[in-house]
Amino acid sequence: MASASIIWFLGCILILSLNLTPFVAAVPIVPGYYIFGDSLADSGNNNNLMTLAKANFHPYGIDYPGGPTGRFTNGRTYVDFIAEFLGFDHHMPPFSTANGDQILQGVNYASAGAGIRPETGKICGERFHIMAQLDHHRTTVSRIKQLKGNNDQATQEHLSKCIYTVGIGSNDYMNNYLVVPANPKDVVFTPDKWAEDLIGRYNTFLRGLYDLGARKIVLWGLGPIGCEPSQVKALRMAGKPGCVDMVNHIVSLYNNRFAPLVDELNKLPDAKFIFVNNTHISPGNNPASIGVKVGDRPCCTTVAVPGTCIRGMPPCPNRDEYSFFDSYHPTEKAVLPGAKRAFQAQEPQDVYPMDISRLAQL
Repeated sequence: MASASIIWFLGCILILSLNLTPFVAAVPIVPGYYIFGDSLADSGNNNNLMTLAKANFHPYGIDYPGGPTGRFTNGRTYVDFIAEFLGFDHHMPPFSTANGDQILQGVNYASAGAGIRPETGKICGERFHIMAQLDHHRTTVSRIKQLKGNNDQATQEHLSKCIYTVGIGSNDYMNNYLVVPANPKDVVFTPDKWAEDLIGRYNTFLRGLYDLGARKIVLWGLGPIGCEPSQVKALRMAGKPGCVDMVNHIVSLYNNRFAPLVDELNKLPDAKFIFVNNTHISPGNNPASIGVKVGDRPCCTTVAVPGTCIRGMPPCPNRDEYSFFDSYHPTEKAVLPGAKRAFQAQEPQDVYPMDISRLAQL
């Protein structure tokens, strides 16, 4: 009887381990993880800036082990999950506090309000746009070189094995092109020309990142912005339920340029760029698919600008039933399924040309 119980127990352990694979690793499968982006990935870089775009106060972080850190959600962000899937036992520290040997394992440069264009997000105050984040990484690379004994070869070998994720562009639409009332840029740029301009600038950034030694680079496409409470409230026609299709269409013109961009960048020597189709893997206009009941309203009570939670006011108690924590940012519950599919694709449309788990093994 005892032996049967032991066999049953071991069987349960085996099943659990199989269900977790490959999202648990004994040691990291890459030496480092470097993160670029906006508030969807920010882990505290805006905390000491003069800006409205901050999240280092309650109720943010209510479900995060460290409490409020600067993450714009109740718990973990998508890059936190990717760090865990890669086998790290910690989340990447923000550039503002990263120091010493810890920079060898990764740094988070993401800044709330940041965009591809330098003027994007200025409505909220200070932020580090994408080229400023590249400058911060240049500083990190110099420090890594010092830690490697000023050995160029050792530095390049380390950097070439690391994973880099870049998720940027949401603010270039929500806090720039789509700003209401009508933005003067609407006259200069058609939606197609705007997407073309963003991708051109993005290309410049990515080549700069490559020149600093990055080889395994994950480009995170934009999700269905038209489904965010901020857009639904501001732009949805009265009485029409669901997402703002016009916004999602405009954003698709940007997302559709990623596969050709990846193909072009992968012509660079040893380059391994991939694209995560965030619109496809996001619960978007079907939150019920992940067990979410409320997809068009935030969990917390928000201020009008910048749509963040009111400081100190308790959020909804049933956070796992909400897609969004505030007017712009998803809950931990909402980002986990997409992070899993980015790491290990379930469908060919999830990623291009491979998922993160395969990229990490190259």
